[in-house]
Amino acid sequence: MQDRLVFLIGAPRSGSTLTARMLGAHSEIFAPVEPHLMPPLAHLGFHDKVDAAPYDPVITQLGLREFVGLLPGGEDDYLDALRGATDQLYERALAPSGRSRFLDKTPAYALVLDFLAKLYPQAKYVVLTRHPIAVWSSVVDSFFDGDHEAALAHNPILERYVPAIARFLRERQVDLHHLRYEQLVQDPEAEMEAVCRFLDLPFEPGMVDYGEHESAKAPAARGLGDPVTVAQETRPTTASLDKWAKALAGDGARLAQCREIVAQLTDPDLEAWGFSGPELRKALAELQPTGSGPSRGRLTRHALERRVLVAVRRNIHHNALGRLVRFVRAGCDVLLR
Repeated sequence: MQDRLVFLIGAPRSGSTLTARMLGAHSEIFAPVEPHLMPPLAHLGFHDKVDAAPYDPVITQLGLREFVGLLPGGEDDYLDALRGATDQLYERALAPSGRSRFLDKTPAYALVLDFLAKLYPQAKYVVLTRHPIAVWSSVVDSFFDGDHEAALAHNPILERYVPAIARFLRERQVDLHHLRYEQLVQDPEAEMEAVCRFLDLPFEPGMVDYGEHESAKAPAARGLGDPVTVAQETRPTTASLDKWAKALAGDGARLAQCREIVAQLTDPDLEAWGFSGPELRKALAELQPTGSGPSRGRLTRHALERRVLVAVRRNIHHNALGRLVRFVRAGCDVLLR
C-alpha cells in the first residue's frame, strides 16, 4: 500500500475535514471517515508507553466501527487484517471504491508521527497548518461551547500539536507537501493543483466544488471531523479567516489565555507552521477586548449536546456522583461525536 496511501496530517480544527472532502472529490482518491488506526498501534508498548496514549477511546471506537463497516467482510476482514497489519485493512477498504489512492485523515496521527513515518516511509504526506489561534478558537467554540478554560483543561491542543507537526515539517523524514489553510481557502484551485502534482495525479476542477462532486460510492470524510461548517458549504470559503480575532475581542479572559498559550510556543515551531512568532504576539498584544462577550449562536441539537458535555466536564468528582457524571459524559460523547 506504500504508493497508494496518502496521510493528511493536521491539528483538530485546522481545516482537515474541508481538505479531505476536496481530495475525496477526486476520481482517484477514496476519503472515508477517520479510521483512527495508528494511535492504538503506536501505543501498544513497543514504540511508546501504553499509559501515555494520546487518543480518545470513545472517538477511536466510533471511527473504527465506521471504518470496519466499509470492509466487504466487516469484522471478519478486520480480524484477519490485524494479523497481517494495516496494509490489509487499507487495501480491502480501498478496493470496493474502485479508486487508486486511500486518504487517511485522522488528526491524532500528528501525535504519533515518528511511528507513522517508520510504518509507512514511502507514503505521501499532506501536512496542513492553520493560524494557531484560529485553531484554538475553533476548538473552544466547536467542542466546548466557548468555555476556553474547560477546553484547555481537557486538551491543550496547541501545546501538543504545534511542536509535533513543526518538527515533522523541519525534519522531513518522509515525502511531504505543506499546505496552508489560509492559502487553500483564498485560492483553492491553485492549492489543489499543487497537491495533485505532489500526488502525481491530474488536477480535477470538481475538487474545488466538493459538495457537488462527492460520489455515493465514496462517502465523504465528515462525521468525526467538522460537525457543522463544512457540511453547510459546497466549496471553500474565507468566512472563518478573521473569526478568531472577533472571538478574542469579545472576551477579555479568552484573549489573556491566548496570550499565555502563544508565549509558550517557540518561534522556530511557529515559523515551521508558516507564522512569525513576534508578529503573532504583537497582534495579540495590540488586540483590545470590547467587553461585549462572545455570541453563542443559534441553539441547535449539536449546540445543546456541546453545552451538556461541557457542563459535565466541569464537574467530574471522584465519588458516587462522579461515577454517574462520567457515565453521562460517555453517553454525551457518543451523541456528540
